[in-house]
Amino acid sequence: MPEEVALAIVVCSTIVLVSIGRVVRQYLVGRAVRESAALPVELERRLDRIEAAVETTAVEVERIAEANRFMSKLLAERTGAAPWSRGPAPMITPH
Repeated sequence: MPEEVALAIVVCSTIVLVSIGRVVRQYLVGRAVRESAALPVELERRLDRIEAAVETTAVEVERIAEANRFMSKLLAERTGAAPWSRGPAPMITPH
Protein backbone atom coordinates (compact mmCIF):
# COMPACT_ATOMS: atom_id res chain seq x y z
CA MET A 1 0.00 0.00 0.00
CA PRO A 2 2.70 2.63 0.76
CA GLU A 3 4.19 2.05 -2.73
CA GLU A 4 0.83 2.71 -4.36
CA VAL A 5 0.36 5.89 -2.35
CA ALA A 6 3.85 7.09 -3.23
CA LEU A 7 3.19 6.37 -6.93
CA ALA A 8 -0.11 8.27 -6.77
CA ILE A 9 1.62 11.23 -5.11
CA VAL A 10 4.33 11.25 -7.78
CA VAL A 11 1.77 11.09 -10.61
CA CYS A 12 -0.40 13.84 -9.09
CA SER A 13 2.63 16.03 -8.40
CA THR A 14 3.85 15.60 -11.96
CA ILE A 15 0.44 16.54 -13.36
CA VAL A 16 0.24 19.61 -11.13
CA LEU A 17 3.80 20.74 -11.99
CA VAL A 18 3.21 20.28 -15.74
CA SER A 19 -0.03 22.25 -15.52
CA ILE A 20 1.64 25.08 -13.61
CA GLY A 21 4.48 25.10 -16.15
CA ARG A 22 2.02 25.43 -19.03
CA VAL A 23 0.18 28.29 -17.32
CA VAL A 24 3.45 30.13 -16.63
CA ARG A 25 4.61 29.57 -20.23
CA GLN A 26 1.34 30.93 -21.66
CA TYR A 27 1.56 33.93 -19.37
CA LEU A 28 5.14 34.71 -20.43
CA VAL A 29 4.39 34.23 -24.14
CA GLY A 30 1.28 36.42 -23.88
CA ARG A 31 3.22 39.11 -22.06
CA ALA A 32 5.97 39.05 -24.70
CA VAL A 33 3.38 39.40 -27.47
CA ARG A 34 1.69 42.30 -25.70
CA GLU A 35 5.02 44.07 -25.14
CA SER A 36 6.17 43.62 -28.73
CA ALA A 37 2.81 44.70 -30.18
CA ALA A 38 2.77 48.07 -28.44
CA LEU A 39 5.08 50.61 -30.08
CA PRO A 40 6.32 53.55 -28.07
CA VAL A 41 4.68 56.86 -28.96
CA GLU A 42 7.98 58.39 -30.08
CA LEU A 43 8.61 55.49 -32.45
CA GLU A 44 5.15 55.88 -33.97
CA ARG A 45 5.77 59.60 -34.55
CA ARG A 46 9.11 58.84 -36.13
CA LEU A 47 7.58 56.24 -38.44
CA ASP A 48 4.87 58.73 -39.44
CA ARG A 49 7.53 61.29 -40.36
CA ILE A 50 9.45 58.70 -42.38
CA GLU A 51 6.28 57.67 -44.19
CA ALA A 52 5.48 61.30 -45.04
CA ALA A 53 9.03 61.84 -46.35
CA VAL A 54 8.84 58.73 -48.54
CA GLU A 55 5.48 59.80 -49.97
CA THR A 56 6.80 63.30 -50.71
CA THR A 57 9.87 61.85 -52.41
CA ALA A 58 7.70 59.55 -54.54
CA VAL A 59 5.58 62.49 -55.69
CA GLU A 60 8.68 64.52 -56.58
CA VAL A 61 10.21 61.62 -58.52
CA GLU A 62 6.95 61.25 -60.42
CA ARG A 63 7.00 64.95 -61.30
CA ILE A 64 10.61 64.73 -62.48
CA ALA A 65 9.80 61.72 -64.67
CA GLU A 66 6.82 63.52 -66.19
CA ALA A 67 8.96 66.61 -66.90
CA ASN A 68 11.58 64.39 -68.52
CA ARG A 69 8.97 62.76 -70.77
CA PHE A 70 7.61 66.19 -71.71
CA MET A 71 11.06 67.55 -72.57
CA SER A 72 11.85 64.45 -74.64
CA LYS A 73 8.62 64.93 -76.56
CA LEU A 74 9.36 68.62 -77.18
CA LEU A 75 12.90 67.92 -78.35
CA ALA A 76 11.71 65.13 -80.63
CA GLU A 77 9.07 67.39 -82.19
CA ARG A 78 11.61 70.18 -82.60
CA THR A 79 14.13 67.99 -84.45
CA GLY A 80 11.50 66.07 -86.39
CA ALA A 81 12.71 62.71 -85.08
CA ALA A 82 10.47 60.13 -83.55
CA PRO A 83 10.56 60.20 -79.77
CA TRP A 84 12.90 57.69 -78.19
CA SER A 85 14.48 56.74 -81.52
CA ARG A 86 17.78 54.96 -81.51
CA GLY A 87 19.56 57.27 -83.95
CA PRO A 88 22.19 56.12 -86.41
CA ALA A 89 23.53 52.60 -86.25
CA PRO A 90 26.75 52.25 -84.26
CA MET A 91 29.94 52.20 -86.30
CA ILE A 92 32.54 49.52 -85.70
CA THR A 93 36.03 50.97 -85.88
CA PRO A 94 39.19 48.87 -86.14
CA HIS A 95 41.72 49.20 -83.34
